[in-house]
Amino acid sequence: MGDDRRHARREDDGAHTDGEQDIETRVAAARAGLDPRHVPVMLDRIVELLAPALTRPGAVLVDGTLGLGGHAEALLKACPDMRLVGVDRDTTALERSAERLTPYADRTHLVHAVYSDIPRALDEAGAAGADAVLLDLGVSSPQLDETDRGFAYAHDAPLDMRMDRTQSLTAAEVVNTYPVAALTRVLRAYGEERFASRVARAIERRRAQAPIESTRVLAELVREAIPAATRRTGGHPAKRTFQGLRIEVNAELSILERALPAAVARLNTGGRIAVLSYHSLEDRITKKALAALSTDTTPADLPVSLPERQPELRLLTRGAELPVEEENERNPRAQSARLRAAERVRPPRK
Repeated sequence: MGDDRRHARREDDGAHTDGEQDIETRVAAARAGLDPRHVPVMLDRIVELLAPALTRPGAVLVDGTLGLGGHAEALLKACPDMRLVGVDRDTTALERSAERLTPYADRTHLVHAVYSDIPRALDEAGAAGADAVLLDLGVSSPQLDETDRGFAYAHDAPLDMRMDRTQSLTAAEVVNTYPVAALTRVLRAYGEERFASRVARAIERRRAQAPIESTRVLAELVREAIPAATRRTGGHPAKRTFQGLRIEVNAELSILERALPAAVARLNTGGRIAVLSYHSLEDRITKKALAALSTDTTPADLPVSLPERQPELRLLTRGAELPVEEENERNPRAQSARLRAAERVRPPRK
């Protein structure tokens, strides 16, 4: 594991520069007063990466997946001159984060939207561009903890899994109405389930008797469909099926594919974007999007780099950074996190 399991830190061990000391001060300020039981994933590193872009008066942070507002609160504390545009598709999350961020109400603008709608959220807030963008992807802690949302296989609940409860499509509809071929595709492509076809056929047999409406019934069905030898390792047998259904219900990957270029296009020069992913599918999309804009596309046969083909972005992380072991021990939900970040170094290519 070695260096791959740790943040990419500065190479010199000598005295800190003034800029480094300033960031350390901001990180400490961001943590002050936070409930240690509810510290967001990779909080210190997120503040370290984004705060330098949020120091000027009126700088704009877009938190496209606001959740409970933990990262946003820390950055509002660390950067007293910045404004927040907070976006979330979950109305419950917006209500809770609004309460949490009450002390900063004069610097916040909250929008009920999917994070691919970041341009609209900026327009509504009267902001021409963003100086920092944060996307903390996947299901949030409250969504997992609220058993009636149906995200967790550990609790019996209705098969729902909607992040935005104003939408119509639920996991129950997917499970009970999708043809076997479509179900197999969802479980294989989004859940990375080796036994997708076996699980899909088992679902078809069960729903022919009665609709599958609860997480407990589905989890048990999946467990029985997967070979016994495979069940002994890798955690709960249903976790991949639940992941696949959740991604399908919420169109998570297609939204991310639209959101990244939309967010980067509204990033001011010198602005930064940070993306926290929690499985390989999200991380792969993020890596590809950031790499495409951080690469010089001048044809190889030309002797000099063309200005219009030079990179828009500079990568701030070496590959995907992982939480340090101490954080993994404190917060099991951090263990699958992967962080990538980049800075806009020139205006968008024509």
